[in-house]
Amino acid sequence: MKLSFVIPCYNMEKYLPECLDSLLDQNLNTDEFEVIVVNDESKDNTLNIANDYANKHPCIKVLDKKNGGVGAARNSGLDQAIGKYIFFLDPDDFLAQNVVGKLLAVIEANDLDILTFHSHDFKFDGPKTSRNLNDIDANELNITDGITYIAERKFKNEIWWFLTNREFLIESGIRFIEGRWMEDAILAAELFCKAKKMAHFDLDVHRYRILPNSAMRNKSREHYNKVIFDNANAAHVYNDLIKTIPTSHEESKQCINRLRTRQQSFVFFLMVRLMKSDISIDKIPEMLVDFEKINAYPLDNFIGEDYHGLEYSFMVWIFNHKSAIKPFIKVFRPLYRIIK
Repeated sequence: MKLSFVIPCYNMEKYLPECLDSLLDQNLNTDEFEVIVVNDESKDNTLNIANDYANKHPCIKVLDKKNGGVGAARNSGLDQAIGKYIFFLDPDDFLAQNVVGKLLAVIEANDLDILTFHSHDFKFDGPKTSRNLNDIDANELNITDGITYIAERKFKNEIWWFLTNREFLIESGIRFIEGRWMEDAILAAELFCKAKKMAHFDLDVHRYRILPNSAMRNKSREHYNKVIFDNANAAHVYNDLIKTIPTSHEESKQCINRLRTRQQSFVFFLMVRLMKSDISIDKIPEMLVDFEKINAYPLDNFIGEDYHGLEYSFMVWIFNHKSAIKPFIKVFRPLYRIIK
């Protein structure tokens, strides 16, 4: 078994068929891969759709569990996986045609822990075919360890833009945090920092569907506020991760710089969300004190190669001046309630 796809599902009846069809439309024999659909106690027809596919395609397996969140669902799927490599997907996404075989050939030939590739988002109908496929040269791979990879490349928070060697993943001891958001951003960075051999393959593979009701766009009060505090948790986890980077590594400084930028991005977007929330402004000073203790505030490492532009610079100026935050949010919140 070469590959295990792990797909956590909660109320995805509308999109799951397209996702599964795209996995069946790859240049793989059905005994070379498995698709593990983890139904996280969906309330719609997701489970029935998954079971219908499983009845028709032996490579598709369904794991039905009580709702525990996406982190727990991914961990459950990983525990059942037997493929040499793991590909985590979301059920509202899909893959371009006939790309997975090429990925597997590259990651196996180079004995990589992790292979990254291109992922493109879309709002309505994403392209089914891969672009520039014939121009790809696998011999031009830049194979490095994960610390060097982070130092040299901006990386995404999500986990659907890379393949991972299952043995490496298991031996790392790294798992998705459960009960919190930003679980993918934490796992991806932790895995990269432990990788001995990884590379980026310049192949257009994955399609990420932008949904207005997705987890990161859900505006319900309870969920919105939880994401704020889970961003704070991610900033603290990154502080612990930064401490593990050996200073003797020749790329340690640049790697730490990029990780610090990502850590401060959690604080930046937390503050943006906080502006739009109903959380008391009086809680902000206490939060900022905690961020100061872990060098996540002030946002002196945020603006740069990865995040730049006038809007970012303006908001960073506001957030870095404590005396400006409270009056700014007091003016912003009433206006936001009118226009949203």
